[in-house]
Amino acid sequence: MPQVLEFKLPDLGEGLTEAEIVRWLVEVGDVVAIDQPVVEVETAKAMVEVPCPYGGVVTARFGDEGSELPVGAPLLTVAVSVGADAGASEEGAGAASGSGSGGAGAASGSGSAGAGSGSGEVESSGNVLVGYGTGAPVARRRRVRPTAVAAAVPARVPVAPVVPVAAPDPVPDAAPGPVAVVSPLVRKLARQHDLDLRKLSGSGRDGLILRADVESAIRALAEDTSAPLPAGFAAPAAGVAPEPEAVPVSGASSAGRTVEGSAAQRIPLRGVRGAVADKLSRSRREIPDATCWVDADATELMAARAAMNSVAGPAAGPKVSVLALLARICTAALARFPELNSTVDLEAREIVRLPEVHLGFAAQTERGLVVPVVRGAQARNAESIGAEIARLTEAARAGRLTPAELTGGTFTLNNYGVFGVDGSTPIINHPEAAMLGVGRIVPKPWVHQGELAVRQVVQLSLTFDHRVCDGGTAGGFLRYIADCVEQPAVLLRTL
Repeated sequence: MPQVLEFKLPDLGEGLTEAEIVRWLVEVGDVVAIDQPVVEVETAKAMVEVPCPYGGVVTARFGDEGSELPVGAPLLTVAVSVGADAGASEEGAGAASGSGSGGAGAASGSGSAGAGSGSGEVESSGNVLVGYGTGAPVARRRRVRPTAVAAAVPARVPVAPVVPVAAPDPVPDAAPGPVAVVSPLVRKLARQHDLDLRKLSGSGRDGLILRADVESAIRALAEDTSAPLPAGFAAPAAGVAPEPEAVPVSGASSAGRTVEGSAAQRIPLRGVRGAVADKLSRSRREIPDATCWVDADATELMAARAAMNSVAGPAAGPKVSVLALLARICTAALARFPELNSTVDLEAREIVRLPEVHLGFAAQTERGLVVPVVRGAQARNAESIGAEIARLTEAARAGRLTPAELTGGTFTLNNYGVFGVDGSTPIINHPEAAMLGVGRIVPKPWVHQGELAVRQVVQLSLTFDHRVCDGGTAGGFLRYIADCVEQPAVLLRTL
């Protein structure tokens, strides 16, 4: 006997409490398999596909594309089979078998699964955390005709009321299928100016719509608002104005007097900026941090990198970046000073030293500052770390990072030298215990072997949680980092 289950938006992790529906991957009446992606959502961290823990027929969807839903809100309802043949419908939902019963899955992903009636239980994967995968193999979704849907859900079975989903206005000459857009920022920019991305021609590879394409269309409209809309625009609905990025309000001087003709801007703290603000505020509230720094002669490190990248022939490999070398130095230093690869459990009043190094690195993207994580960095060499940093950086710029790739860090490396600055006192990435900051590497006067010379100098700064260690340990860690930068051969002791 079929039973209708409600699948709710699961916990997205990292303190994120809502997500925006970007694209539905299934329609009402579709047959879905266990762990099949059913909707693409965008969070403050990344754009990901949400898998459904149940297999059956979709009876209702909740929310239009472009709308925001809080965690725990209903996403869709699915009519599933209950009994010995659960999940094994003739439409192929049984391809995802052996994933266990739905006890844990109902707790994490569904709100009103309902008590299983009869002798059988509803089969579900039990794992719907976005970005972390699920417990059963993903099967291809299949769409069935209305007659097949009627056969899958008999009329005598009480089904939850189907909530109609408002269809978007038809767009003339719009190409069917997904829009050639990768960046969530491009989608957001188009929504704010009521642009129909399906009618834009992308200048990127394979017709990819870039931010420049959207900005060009916006400028074309701003230049002549009285002229007919140029190609690439969808006229805004009557009486609906584009959402402003900043809301002007009455300005006031520092003394409290209103300044005639002036206006302040209120920019909402949401999305990536809001998530970063919350995390940094929590770090400042909870972590008693301290910072120490040192200047180091990086001439030998730069020479070693040049030698690595000049190797030709069969022994040649991918180019090694300075960031990859510094990351490898960090893992060697954390092996010597494990106090800094830890976190503090406030409830238990314990310092938890972590067995593995999951190395985060700060990356500035169009969506804001994100910190992708190189997992198991302690077991990687410089070449492997560099390849993973390159992969994660590309995914960050394209907005394809999953929450799994943005969480779980134990130590962060922040290369702010790319902004042309020498030093900084970074805020620790809560709940980690330390962050290493690296400034720009520039020629400076330096006393080398008793004589004044021009050398490649870099400033290194370490911000650390004073609860996990004292200044002696932090100083020893930073001094070891500096020694490896000045004499890369020091690393040979630990390789």
